[in-house]
Amino acid sequence: MEAALERVLRHIETLPGQPADGSAGGVELAHLLAEPLPREGTAFPDLLDLLFERAVPKSFNTAGPGYLAYIPGGGLFHAAVADLIADTVNRYTGVFAAAPALAQLEINVIGWLCELAGYPAGAGGLLTSGGSLANFTALTTARRERLPENFLTGTIYLSDQTHHCVEKSALLAGFPAANVRQIPTDAAFRIRLDLLEEQIEADRQEGLTPFFLVGNAGTTNSGAVDPLDRLAEIAARYRLWFHVDGAYGGAFVLTAEGRRILAGIEKSDSLVLDPHKGFFLPYGTGALLIRDAPALRRAHSVAADYMPPLQDEPLDFSETSPELSRPFRGLRLWLPLKMMGVGPFREALEEKMELARWAAAELRQIEGVELLSEPELSLFAFRYNPPGQDLDVEGLNRLNRDWLARTNARQRVHLTGTMLGERYALRICVLSFRTHRDRMEMAVEDLRLALEEIQGQR
Repeated sequence: MEAALERVLRHIETLPGQPADGSAGGVELAHLLAEPLPREGTAFPDLLDLLFERAVPKSFNTAGPGYLAYIPGGGLFHAAVADLIADTVNRYTGVFAAAPALAQLEINVIGWLCELAGYPAGAGGLLTSGGSLANFTALTTARRERLPENFLTGTIYLSDQTHHCVEKSALLAGFPAANVRQIPTDAAFRIRLDLLEEQIEADRQEGLTPFFLVGNAGTTNSGAVDPLDRLAEIAARYRLWFHVDGAYGGAFVLTAEGRRILAGIEKSDSLVLDPHKGFFLPYGTGALLIRDAPALRRAHSVAADYMPPLQDEPLDFSETSPELSRPFRGLRLWLPLKMMGVGPFREALEEKMELARWAAAELRQIEGVELLSEPELSLFAFRYNPPGQDLDVEGLNRLNRDWLARTNARQRVHLTGTMLGERYALRICVLSFRTHRDRMEMAVEDLRLALEEIQGQR
């Protein structure tokens, strides 16, 4: 234990100086590590050497301050301590009667999230492995609540920027791919309300059953926030289940500015949050909140003779989700919130919003840099379009891929790109509690230097 803790602490202390992306050679190492079932034991120090000196470094430094790619996961150490406790005591919380006090702690956490989201009394939910399972559970619950047993006329509405796990959820829930309506977005990558209503009306005329509407509280591609208030109105008018995917951006309701931007999120029927994003927890911590908590039990409850009697209240997580076997997830959020209170989380999110705005303002000053999406929360997209050069779409895309590669090669930050329509864009997502102004200055400096290299070769 002491040897492992020493390595862990050393790893955390050296995170700022580690390469932002050490994955080069990782595939070759993985092939070398393939082995048959061990017949004899290996000394623990040798295994620690393998992990911390060989395996861990050959990866994206997702817990480091320079990780500005995809959606960063913080890996708060308090949560690691909580996991050590939860895994060691190994109590089962899927059934309330098996560990009532521990199950109650997880119920408390869900109640806190509902309070932050602005949900009323009677709301509830559950913690999941992440946004994918949370979105799947929400869609399955809505299907069971709003559609008959033969549900194949049900249609689902989302924007062309909605995370692909929602479409996957629809397929896993049994809907044909043709029942998922991708609504085009406007210049700011927000769902087109006029086209949404046209599609709903057309589907009704065709005898289909519009029933599920998805709003984005911060997209992965560009950080765009759909007009949630207006979507709530449309959902009410057409009697649709209004679902908000806030896996990336939902936690920003903690801040005053975030609550203004996300106005209408509290009107949703269900909401996905990912505490392993906006609450800086380790990967594997998602959350689904439901306005009508008993709907979860109605959708998932199946009796068995060997199970203990159900509780009078919807407290058995095994009865409200697809999972029977599940870890005690609640402690990894309960412990940090109890130790620090919600204030430090709010302050950290406010800082990330400010850093994204600062970086966007700095990049806007570089001649030829176009912001393709503004940082509504802490994520934005941009590209370089050299003035005076008539490059076609593919030429511009190659140029920006080169810009990204040269920036990342400096190893102080790691960015990723995406396609926004036909345009390749670079993305910056600021969401690590270890990322501060000094690292953002490095990011802008490396982007400038990489661009100067490109300009010097043209």
